[in-house]
Amino acid sequence: MADPIRHHRHHDPTPGLIPVPHGPETGDEHGHYPKEGDGDLTTDHERAIFSYLTHPDDCYTPDGTYWADLPLRKRIAFVNKSQNEEAKRELLSIGRMMKEDPLSPLSWYFRNAVLPGAGLGLEGYVLFSIGNLEPLFAATWPQCWGKNRTECSSNWIASVTYLEVIGIMVGQLAVGVIGDWIGRRWGLIQDAAIMFVGLLMITASWGLDLNGWVICYAWSLFFYGFGVGGEYPITATSSMENAVSAGKLSTREDRLHRGRKVTMAFLMQGWGQLINQALLIILMLILHHGDGNPPYGVTSVQWLWRLSFAIPAIGTLWLVYYRTYKMPHAGRQLAAAKKKSNITGYDVASLKMTCTYFGGRLLATAGGWFCNDVFFYGNKLFQAQFIAVISDNPKSVMTTWIWNLINVIVSLAGYYLASILIDNKFYGRKMMQQVGFLMCFIMFVIPAFHYHYYAQPMGIKSFQAMYFLSSFFNQFGPNSVTFLVAGEVFPTPIRASAHGFSACIGKSGALLASVLYNYIDTQTKFYVVPWFGLAGMLMTWLWLPDTTGLDLKEQERRWMYIRTGRSEEYHGIAIHPAHLSLWERLMGVGKHYNPELDLKQKIEDMREEWAGKERLRRDREVGGEAAGPDDIEEDEWNDEVHHYFRHTTKEGIFQKPQAEQSAGANTSTAEKGVMSEKSSPEPGPSKAPSTGSD
Repeated sequence: MADPIRHHRHHDPTPGLIPVPHGPETGDEHGHYPKEGDGDLTTDHERAIFSYLTHPDDCYTPDGTYWADLPLRKRIAFVNKSQNEEAKRELLSIGRMMKEDPLSPLSWYFRNAVLPGAGLGLEGYVLFSIGNLEPLFAATWPQCWGKNRTECSSNWIASVTYLEVIGIMVGQLAVGVIGDWIGRRWGLIQDAAIMFVGLLMITASWGLDLNGWVICYAWSLFFYGFGVGGEYPITATSSMENAVSAGKLSTREDRLHRGRKVTMAFLMQGWGQLINQALLIILMLILHHGDGNPPYGVTSVQWLWRLSFAIPAIGTLWLVYYRTYKMPHAGRQLAAAKKKSNITGYDVASLKMTCTYFGGRLLATAGGWFCNDVFFYGNKLFQAQFIAVISDNPKSVMTTWIWNLINVIVSLAGYYLASILIDNKFYGRKMMQQVGFLMCFIMFVIPAFHYHYYAQPMGIKSFQAMYFLSSFFNQFGPNSVTFLVAGEVFPTPIRASAHGFSACIGKSGALLASVLYNYIDTQTKFYVVPWFGLAGMLMTWLWLPDTTGLDLKEQERRWMYIRTGRSEEYHGIAIHPAHLSLWERLMGVGKHYNPELDLKQKIEDMREEWAGKERLRRDREVGGEAAGPDDIEEDEWNDEVHHYFRHTTKEGIFQKPQAEQSAGANTSTAEKGVMSEKSSPEPGPSKAPSTGSD
């Protein structure tokens, strides 16, 4: 094949200059570039120019083969080499950070995990505080919270749990829609404000009698629960879209570390539980004369539980401030996606198309979350009975709390291991969720059919081990993965809605557990719960795609083909069998996968995006206006890419397409660019490599 560019040189290149794909720039040559329609658009020259964008080295071999297309032995070698190099790069980066400032890794962790997950940490603190306080209330006010309720309505006591869960479900649905309609930033601020007011309501709840206090307490929890529910879709989507760092994220970082980024935010929920339990123990020792044994004084208990809610209110007030003034770009990617589709409100069309094309994924994310919450909240709801079986002093609230603390520490280990392995291409999301569900099933089904043996002294150690292992694999499995994939496998315009819907269906599993466990004994609970683990594993296997190693940008690119009615014209890796569910493969979704056709498409898609940005710049220049940062998205294309497009793009492409000139248009030519505005392309050879430290 002839070289598509013929250079006319008048002097030799500068000695020692590293050549770019078409030769060194000498300042006085010009090239003849292939024009559109001149034949093969993927010449060797174009492959050289665009290789760092179309075939990044963490996904493709030097000859352009995608890692999932390699034979098994070569695939293992390639993936291990890629991941080991990335781990080495990160360790070197941490070493450089520590050399400059020994505390800098802590500040990095604070920015990238604590701040994005602060809302979930606070809700984890409060949400599980309700369950932790219930045995203390029962010991202090047995006439209301005990078995013989003479001063309180049994329905209102039960409603404390029901209203809390229902409030969460309503918040998940409502704020999911708000996040896609009004924006991520509004949802973040609104949730923090609602949780702050809710905490004030809980702390100040009172009544003329005990029953009146219970009613006030229950409705305060409902209000607070609305904010808690909203945290799920908003935190997941904003973490995924990198709200804290102004919406800019290289696709390499996205592919290699997106799962870790989101789960690091999510695991703050575990820290919230740990801090709550530790604080309750400390307050008990301070306010109850240094021990935790009954009887408990009414005044000291009042101080204890009100202080336990007042303390996180301070942190929540700070969160309102931070989200209002320090996260101005939280909705940047959503705004860009809507701008491409000419949508100003809620994207109903995208919602309908998602149900049509991704219905199986909705079933996987919602169904898997439902099964998980039966396990997760069921575990929390009947841990008091479990502790009564394994404890030598079950009447002491302090004993219960210490066992809870141990269980939370075990769970935190699961959270962190999930964060480490969730981006591993050979384990990743799907395998982690399946193994987690399977292990939870095994850890519950064994004691279910030998309960009396494990409840006796001879089997109690094994019982403890299985219970704690179920907590570990629940976090190192479905509880972490469901939070991530419920937003990850859906397009930007309805990501928060899909996540909120999945979370709401999941929380109905918690509601089922809270209702069901009031009517069955402990052994029957073990008979019922395991099968939800088995069902969750099967649903994951059949309907959940594995998006490990697939960046959001490529998924958005496929979505834009679907959005413009050209789904069969997409041939990229988002429909590679490795990234599709079994159901999608059976339905023939991956039959159009073709790497060669996709390479040609990628270049033309980038040309469309480049032309759209150039057109906007020209319009701004004609109008005498400067383009704002949200008007023209920055890219990381190197000069060679821009130079190529300037010489090979027809002038006609700069004219506004007919779709944009029509008043009711929903799409534009730029939409065909299918380049997600969330993350920029990889930096070219001339760019400095990322340190991975921010």
